[in-house]
Amino acid sequence: MKVAVLDSKGKDTGRKVDLSDSVFAIEPNNHAVYLDVKQYLAHQRQGNHKSKERAEIAGSTRKIKKQKGTGTARAGSIKSPVFRGGGRIFGPRPKDYKQKLNKNVKRLARKSAFSIKQNEKAILVVEDFNFDAPKTKEFKKVLESLGVENKKSLFVLGDSNNNVYLSSRNLKRSEVVINSELSTYKILNASTVVLFEGALEGIVSNLNK
Repeated sequence: MKVAVLDSKGKDTGRKVDLSDSVFAIEPNNHAVYLDVKQYLAHQRQGNHKSKERAEIAGSTRKIKKQKGTGTARAGSIKSPVFRGGGRIFGPRPKDYKQKLNKNVKRLARKSAFSIKQNEKAILVVEDFNFDAPKTKEFKKVLESLGVENKKSLFVLGDSNNNVYLSSRNLKRSEVVINSELSTYKILNASTVVLFEGALEGIVSNLNK
């Protein structure tokens, strides 16, 4: 499919590029998308949650009262979980939340995400641009020109561009990545995906391996 190429001021350059149907026009596989997003979110978890159990609480281990004749339940150490300040029963322990996912499923999920965005008319293609120096003000002008200043936007570069990346870093609703850093979650989390013209070839080649 043909898509118009815009410049950094949001104006039509008069040129069009072809978005590969194998990436941007497939039938979305919702289950693959679910699995990839689930894996991405699971990998964000540190898994270092921990509470102290009975054996880890500081305190005496003496028996606090005799076994019989008190009229109450028997009790041992003050570190027992039934007492205030005692250990926790079945508390959280460190855990690795990493999940394995087949590469082909991940590629299918990213293709599905791009196809969903294209169906929503939420993909823009802009010709490559750069700044003389990192300036948030200049990047905000680009956002306003493209009409995405009040939306979550994901800019996908072909190659690393430090000035563009640093210019966007202070803006909460915008993120700049190179095509090798793309994930299904990032694509779907953005209201608008802005693709640099130079990134298209890399995206298609990475997803059609």
